[in-house]
Amino acid sequence: MSKASVDFSVIKEELMQDSEFKEEYNKLKPRYELISEVIKARRELNLTQEELASRMGTQKSNISRLESGNYNPSLDFLSKLARGLGKEIHIELR
Repeated sequence: MSKASVDFSVIKEELMQDSEFKEEYNKLKPRYELISEVIKARRELNLTQEELASRMGTQKSNISRLESGNYNPSLDFLSKLARGLGKEIHIELR
């Protein structure tokens, strides 16, 4: 038995034709780019969420909520996160 599948880029292209969807997508884009970068950096270091949380002095649940998009972190939290990953944080307004 095979499952039919559609490439996400095809669905995204179709959805982006809707101006309301496109506006909301663009509002959330920086959040999800950050989440992707955090997950990528954590995995490159072979760290679990719990290990990263320990490095930062926070709870695993905070890392989990951040990575799932259910947490709006403060700048202080992001600075601790960057240090926990051995990175620096840079903020740019464009």
